[in-house]
Amino acid sequence: MAENMTLLWGSGSPPCWRVMIALEEKNLQGYNNKLLSFEKMEHKSQEVLDINARGQLPSFKHGDNNVNESYAACFYLESQFKSQGTKLIPDGAAEQALMYQRMFEGLTFYEKLNAVIYYTWFVPEEEKHDSALKRNKEALTAELQLWEGYLQKLGSASNLAGPSFSLADVTVFPTVATLFRFGLSAERYPKLGEYYALLKDRPSVKASWPPHWLENPKGQDTLKDI
Repeated sequence: MAENMTLLWGSGSPPCWRVMIALEEKNLQGYNNKLLSFEKMEHKSQEVLDINARGQLPSFKHGDNNVNESYAACFYLESQFKSQGTKLIPDGAAEQALMYQRMFEGLTFYEKLNAVIYYTWFVPEEEKHDSALKRNKEALTAELQLWEGYLQKLGSASNLAGPSFSLADVTVFPTVATLFRFGLSAERYPKLGEYYALLKDRPSVKASWPPHWLENPKGQDTLKDI
């Protein structure tokens, strides 16, 4: 079933990781996959452009269907393989509403994280300002406090939308893992730390853990003072 699927991906990319977790949860192991290097600009190769005109990763193909946006790919996999593996969209209206809400808030969360950890990489030297980075850090701090509050309300050992692991977790956990990879303090953000600890050993997460994180478990300290 997975033999006619192809995923082109990059290690440590949360959008790629989302799709890989979804594939694992839907028991679609054995798909064709190729790890590409962002540093070598392999995401702009013809191989990628043939699937994804934007030259971005992930690039995902199922048969003749290309679904490259990570959220779209996750929805597609749940829709096409609804009765297989983990049910990723809960039936209950309250839990489903919370799942959708947290999923799409997760895009803002990811954006605010990127604005801090990739600031020095993406902003040209002549456009860098300490005041801009300070603003970005303040925006990320406010965002982190929001998610701390969300998890606090749900109580211990909860997934993002309630008791069931859902698409909210598939899409947002990679952002949370990246926060801790870049040095976020679990003491300062205990609920996010608890959520990270709850899911980091989940089989789908472990099976898709970024290989370069395994090779170098230490990570960075960019967020240690956030």
